[in-house]
Amino acid sequence: VQLVESGGGLVQAGESLKLSCATSGLIFSIRPMAWYRQAPGKSREYVASITSGGSTNYADSVKGRFTISRDNAKMTMYLQMSSLKPEDTAVYYCNAPKVGAMSIYWGQGTQVAVSS
Repeated sequence: VQLVESGGGLVQAGESLKLSCATSGLIFSIRPMAWYRQAPGKSREYVASITSGGSTNYADSVKGRFTISRDNAKMTMYLQMSSLKPEDTAVYYCNAPKVGAMSIYWGQGTQVAVSS
């Protein structure tokens, strides 16, 4: 199983980025998926999640600015990030949560840096 994030980078406050998480080895279409992030010196925190059916949930800190989506045919999850703030600076991780007997998986992370 592989989860590979891409799309991170350095942007200015107010700009946008779109992260991708390409997966392999998963039965992607039946897996709920999520994004987490970890800022320097802080614990990893939940950002957003999407069910196999496409229902979404967001942390309050990103609600209205970030949009999670998935393309089951491409086995890929996305995170569209708009109106970025310096406090969004973190390493963003793709996650396939543990569900029943299915194991949890993490990607290696992609760095997002937002300058003021």
